[in-house]
Amino acid sequence: MAQSAEGNDNKLPENASEIIKLPEPEYKSGTSVEEALFRRRSVRVFKEGPVMLDELSQLLWAGQGKTDARGLRTSPSAGALYPLELYVVAGDVNGLPQGVYKYRPERHELSELSKGDRRSDLCTASLGQSSVRRAALVLVLTAVYERITSKYGERGIRYAHMEAGHAAQNVCLQAVSLKLGTVVIGAFQEEEVKKLLKFGSGESPLYIMPVGKR
Repeated sequence: MAQSAEGNDNKLPENASEIIKLPEPEYKSGTSVEEALFRRRSVRVFKEGPVMLDELSQLLWAGQGKTDARGLRTSPSAGALYPLELYVVAGDVNGLPQGVYKYRPERHELSELSKGDRRSDLCTASLGQSSVRRAALVLVLTAVYERITSKYGERGIRYAHMEAGHAAQNVCLQAVSLKLGTVVIGAFQEEEVKKLLKFGSGESPLYIMPVGKR
């Protein structure tokens, strides 16, 4: 039987300095699932212009958003243990200052972790992949393995990786419906990304997803 995820993110990160309430997500659009699947492509070159705050809100909800009162989310998770965390490196988001933020699904809000544009630094940590520097924002998906290995042992690591794939695909399809582009990046220097974004202990980056206008 699925558990509630409600305990996972109630505690603010120690370095959080400000809370940003996000616009409520939409649950309908003019893009069918079939059309989004057909049009999904890896996009590495973006048009000029900001991503809107409501668009970022929609992307975050698609990746890890809550979908019912028990705390269940848009992506399936083994045992409803939800080992994933989702971060935003904001560079050109209308209505959101440049900085690093952590998404808090239970309240659909962001906690600010640091100020300033970190896209170039993240690009360097991503082996110089220019899409990271040129994107309006970058999403970083991480795993806290202990949340799931405590129940499933070493196999829980596999389950966390499967879940990351579900979440990333959700973001890709949502981006299509918003006329945004993204690409999934797995080549990066893990320790540099951890240091740059100041992840908590036991937290490992899995995906980097630059997002911009398509």
